[in-house]
Amino acid sequence: MSTTDIVILAAGRGTRMRSSKAKVLHSLAGRPLIEHVLASALPLCSGHCVVVTGHGAEQLEQALAARPLRFVRQSQQRGTADAVAAALPALHPSGVVLVLYGDVPLIERATLQQLLAAVTTTQMALLTVQLAEPSGYGRIVRATSGAVAAIVEERDASAEQRAINEVNTGVLALRTEQLQQLLPQIGCDNAQGEYYLTDLIELAVANGIAVATVAAADPSEVAGVNDRAQLAALERHYQRRQADALLAAGATLADPARFDLRGTLAVGEDVFIDANVLFEGDNRLGNNVTIGANCHLINATVGDNAIIKSHTIIEQSEVGPGSVVGPFARLRPGTVLAGECKIGNFVETKKAQLGHGSKINHLSYVGDATLGRAVNVGAGTITCNYDGVNKHQTVIGDGAFIGSNSALVAPVTIGAGATVGAGSTIAKDVAAEQLALTRAKQLTVPGWKKPTKTEPQ
Repeated sequence: MSTTDIVILAAGRGTRMRSSKAKVLHSLAGRPLIEHVLASALPLCSGHCVVVTGHGAEQLEQALAARPLRFVRQSQQRGTADAVAAALPALHPSGVVLVLYGDVPLIERATLQQLLAAVTTTQMALLTVQLAEPSGYGRIVRATSGAVAAIVEERDASAEQRAINEVNTGVLALRTEQLQQLLPQIGCDNAQGEYYLTDLIELAVANGIAVATVAAADPSEVAGVNDRAQLAALERHYQRRQADALLAAGATLADPARFDLRGTLAVGEDVFIDANVLFEGDNRLGNNVTIGANCHLINATVGDNAIIKSHTIIEQSEVGPGSVVGPFARLRPGTVLAGECKIGNFVETKKAQLGHGSKINHLSYVGDATLGRAVNVGAGTITCNYDGVNKHQTVIGDGAFIGSNSALVAPVTIGAGATVGAGSTIAKDVAAEQLALTRAKQLTVPGWKKPTKTEPQ
């Protein structure tokens, strides 16, 4: 079985992006464009994956340093054939090479597999697509027999050729020996004075190498990004595709056009997701989960029958079954809610574990804390967990009641069933079933009158 090498062209400047960032590092659904290409291509690579860099080479190489890639640089931007020639020494001489583009992010693995399957010792494979409006693309010119004869760039095409709707995507696969044979024959006698990889097709035919074509089913799969408008259009297409997959899995989206997934999302049965919800990283929703409008979930797990109300942020946290969170709540990393918990409006938690049925209903901060079962934390309560240098733990036992506007100065333990009176600052442990309060004695001044404003002298 032949070794499969992959060449990804990523040397372009991307002038129309008007950015100091390499074009292929611009983000689609939370990942660089080229990362989408790699996700489809790397599982098919049994040899070397070679990225051809140019503009922003150091930036790109640093961003992809953790990937199993080889980098070669195209010192001058002299066309796609010149870029592939730069990669040629890194390829297995008797293998198959797949040529891709770092700014064509939605290419599907299944399509690439079809392309590779069409390559033989006497045949290369080219990915084409039918476009209702083919302006700007190289046209596929076929002989009377139907066989591919050549690709003609629009600027070099006749009026008759410009009427052709089948266009070149630039994606192709062939044996490395074929590439070695044909690349030196490519010239630069064209309007741009560049070495076009598309000339490979006509040369292949002239050298007795057949050209098989694979048709992309969806034009967006082979759409490139040259400016920010195209990037935005592909983002919406990608998100709609993600939304459609969730609908097919049984989730209900209030508005599929206002849904964003930048990572993965696993859903159970009868999940409801309201408008303008953003998921990042790896998220999992159980059965009968409701996510309110304008929520943001990052690496979150939400259990069965839980309700996340609007404008809530949950990051690297677990929400147990039957819990209710929000609106306007923030669960920071390390928060774990057991079943039937309640986190209300304007509550923030961090590294907090809440036992079954515990409640923090409003306007509180609980961090670096462990709460037992059925704990009730009143409004305005804070755990004072940071002394300016170190973080300290607060432990609250089962059934404890923390009155409103209390400050728990960690490290501190509140025993099971204990009560902290409203307005208290607790800096010492409280035994189980005891009442603790530090409230100042109320003073009433008889006959007191408000001061009056004096006239200026």
